[in-house]
Amino acid sequence: MPKVVAAGASGHSGGGRRRRPRVTSALSEINVVPLVDVMLVLLIIFMVAAPMMQQGLTVNLPQQRRGQPLPPQGEPIYVTVPITFARQGLVQIGNESIRLEVLAERVRQLLERRDDKNVFLRSDGQVTMQHVMNVMDRLKAGGVEKVAIISQPPGGRP
Repeated sequence: MPKVVAAGASGHSGGGRRRRPRVTSALSEINVVPLVDVMLVLLIIFMVAAPMMQQGLTVNLPQQRRGQPLPPQGEPIYVTVPITFARQGLVQIGNESIRLEVLAERVRQLLERRDDKNVFLRSDGQVTMQHVMNVMDRLKAGGVEKVAIISQPPGGRP
């Protein structure tokens, strides 16, 4: 709304002709209706475009199937992570219990006479993935090329 300034406020206080009130056009009020309209249009555009920009990850989920038996290569090395691993820090190679700190050296000793550098890792279902990864890191440090994780199919034998 235009601002009306009285004649006496201009600093002239005397006789003479009387002036009409002066109208000033100050930007003291902004018309927000066009602003709201533009913002709503932008909101609708982004709401429509956002699902198109989001891409999912391509994941190949594992499927359970019967694998071919491994060709005989001598006695395989089995490393077992028991449920007590978190408290005791012990893993088993065959029937021998050893501490995680010496696992890499013990595996290195076992693998130096072998052509295949593969190890089979068994873990209790209650052991966390972080503990299994710690064991796998030690196995890799010991010279293991491939770590095969042994699982049990539902209702079957491993």
